[in-house]
Amino acid sequence: MIYHIDETTSTNDDARNPRYRHGDIVWAERQTAGRGQRGHTWTSPEGVNLTFSLVLEPRFLPVEEQFLLSEVIALALTDTFKKCGITTRIKWTNDIYAGDRKLVGMLIEHTLAEGHLARTIAGIGINVNQIRFDPSLPNPTSMAQVTSRTFDRHEVLGMFHTHCMERYEQLRNGDREVIQNDYRERMYRLGQRGPFRLPDGTPFEAIIEGVWPAGELLLRHDDGTLRAYLFREVEFVIKGKHNKQ
Repeated sequence: MIYHIDETTSTNDDARNPRYRHGDIVWAERQTAGRGQRGHTWTSPEGVNLTFSLVLEPRFLPVEEQFLLSEVIALALTDTFKKCGITTRIKWTNDIYAGDRKLVGMLIEHTLAEGHLARTIAGIGINVNQIRFDPSLPNPTSMAQVTSRTFDRHEVLGMFHTHCMERYEQLRNGDREVIQNDYRERMYRLGQRGPFRLPDGTPFEAIIEGVWPAGELLLRHDDGTLRAYLFREVEFVIKGKHNKQ
C-alpha cells in the first residue's frame, strides 16, 4: 500500500513505524531532514519529484547476501525507466544514471535478527518533473529533462512498486544468478576505462569488470591487476564536474 503524506522529517524515519509492513511505501511531498549516501542531505521541490521509502521484510535473506536486495531495488528502478522510454544505468552501488547524469539517489537501511535481514527500508528520491536544479549540484537530471515530457508521479511510483515486487519474488525464489547478471549488464561504465579516487584523494583510472556477490566493485587497473573495493573505499569521478560522485 502507498501512504501519501504532506511533510515529514525523513520517510526512512517514518517507515520504521511497525504499522508499515512488507511492500508498503511512505511517500512525502516534503522532507525537512532527508538523508542520502555518504552523509549527504536530500532536498527536493514540492510537487515535482518522488521522495519515498519502501519497506521490505526479507527474513529469508542472510546478512552476507544483503547486496542482492540492493540489486533488486536498483533493477526495479531501471525496469521502470525502461517502460517510460528512458535508458538508465546503475552507478555502483545503487544510484541510477541517465547518461552521465544522476536521476535517482537511494539510501538503504537494514535491521538484523539472528544472522538474517529482518526489515529493510529503502529511501529513494527520483527526479521526475523538475526542470531547474541548484547549480551547486554536480550532475542532476530528471525524467522530464531526458524525455521533454511531464510524467504522472502516481503512475511512476505504481510502476516501480510493481517491478520491485516482481524482482523481489525472483530473489525469494532463488533466482540469484539472474539478478546478478542483470545488475552487471546494467552497470554504469561497465567495461570502460574511467577515473576514480581513493579516500585519501589519490586519483587513478581503471576498467569496471563487475561486482562480487557481496557487493565489492571489481576494477581492472592499468597494471593488469583485478581489485575489489568496498563502498567508501573508492569514489567515481565524473569528467567535467568538480565534485566527486
